[in-house]
Amino acid sequence: MTGTLVAKDLAGGFGHRTLFEGLNLTVSPGEVVGILGANGAGKSTLLRLLGGLDEPLDGSVTTAPPDAFVGHLPQEHERIDGETIADYIARRTGAREATRAMEASAALLGSDAPGADDAYAAAFDRWMASGAADLDDRIPATLAELGLTVGPDAPMTGLSGGQAARAALAALLLSRFDVVLLDEPTNDLDLPGLERLEAFVTGLRAGVVLISHDREFLSRVATRIVELDLAQNQVTVHDGGYESFLHERAVAKQHARDAYEEFAAKKGDLVARARTQREWSSQGVRNAMKKSPDNDKIRRRAQSESSEKQAQKVRQMESRIARLEEVEEPRKEWVLQFEIAAAPRGSTVAATLDQAVVQQGDFTLGPVSLQVDAGDRVAITGPNGAGKSTLLRLLLGELSPSAGRASLGATIAVGGIDQARTGFAEDRPLGDAFEAVVPEMSPADVRTLLAKFGLKADHVASRVDRLSGGERTRAAMALLQARGVNLLVLDEPTNHLDLPAILQLEQALDRYEGTLLVVTHDRRLLANLRTDQHWEVSDGQVTVRV
Repeated sequence: MTGTLVAKDLAGGFGHRTLFEGLNLTVSPGEVVGILGANGAGKSTLLRLLGGLDEPLDGSVTTAPPDAFVGHLPQEHERIDGETIADYIARRTGAREATRAMEASAALLGSDAPGADDAYAAAFDRWMASGAADLDDRIPATLAELGLTVGPDAPMTGLSGGQAARAALAALLLSRFDVVLLDEPTNDLDLPGLERLEAFVTGLRAGVVLISHDREFLSRVATRIVELDLAQNQVTVHDGGYESFLHERAVAKQHARDAYEEFAAKKGDLVARARTQREWSSQGVRNAMKKSPDNDKIRRRAQSESSEKQAQKVRQMESRIARLEEVEEPRKEWVLQFEIAAAPRGSTVAATLDQAVVQQGDFTLGPVSLQVDAGDRVAITGPNGAGKSTLLRLLLGELSPSAGRASLGATIAVGGIDQARTGFAEDRPLGDAFEAVVPEMSPADVRTLLAKFGLKADHVASRVDRLSGGERTRAAMALLQARGVNLLVLDEPTNHLDLPAILQLEQALDRYEGTLLVVTHDRRLLANLRTDQHWEVSDGQVTVRV
């Protein structure tokens, strides 16, 4: 069974703050709807409303049929202690809850509880629809297909970031929802994982609503776009793909700006003419009063008529101004202004690996021989678990090779964003943690800088470990602007960033003249990034392509 989801006059927000309103959206089987908007615009709020997890401020959300199985798969940054991969998949697919409901209703069969038979029949149907009946049999093959070598009984807390991403993808592939709601499903997925996700989403018979900042993914899968524009207080539903949405939005914004400028120019001209007419009218009255002593009635009548004509022209001009159709000025959106502060040029050779080997349990990186010269711009790609982050740590001297040699230039100032966003003390308020890293900055300067990155008083006072992924990433970007670097190292920098911030990051990277190492699975970023070399990492080996 597949279902249709209908949102009518939907409004969402928190308390007295409305984030969006008046949304009308129908998600039919086979459609893929992408939700766009800056961080804080209400994207996750909308997804929760569509999933029936929160109550809307206004409007309604219904499904046809009413018992359609709607699956909401939010981002999960924390793993539950004691939960195995199989437990995690059962929870994410809804199979665990469906099993509990069926078992509870089965326990009432044969009792005097009214409606027990009907309740059991409905619970059994939901249990079957969730795929719980054969889920345990399907899990091993899916894990193997995704290259997850650990078994279903492995604890989630013991998985690497890449393994956890594959487990999340496995849960999605094993789900049997009638409508699927996905919040940032591409985060932490490698290129093969992204391709598998794309094939799954485009091949679904179910309707899909998803939040994603992966531009290439949106371009390939989305059939409709919903934009939550907080700056303009507008909700736009575009019946077309991502690229046509971008074109239509750009044209609409230009038309809105042109219409306002035409209105403002016309109104300004009329106001100036009305002011001139008033001055002429006033001057005519003063002249008439000065010349009135000669008691020439004919002259006074002519002067009075002239003044009245001027006054009439003023009234006509004011009437024309009043009849102008008001065009509201488009609101200016908050735009992140990001620059990477450059340190003085460092050593001619930034980093060197000479037959370096790193042994970590069953995994071996190397032997690797590489040289990064000052000013080199290197993109690094490869599957999850291939050794990309280990390679970065080896280059930066954070890991010592078990064989071979690794060296970092003597005058290298390193800065960057790691995959876990661990640049600050986790147990301290952001403001205090930021000041500890850049003690030369005053508290007032720290708060001002963070505010430029959309991190306001409540963020500054919040503990680092309680910030969202996007907030932590923007704090890391602020740090790059606060202190100079000549070796910039970025590990999946676009994860958790909204689209405007990603565009600002791209522009800043293009302007940055120091040495650059970027690990990313963002295909659009890779296409736009100016690089000298491309390192492909696979099974602990590095292939260099120029």
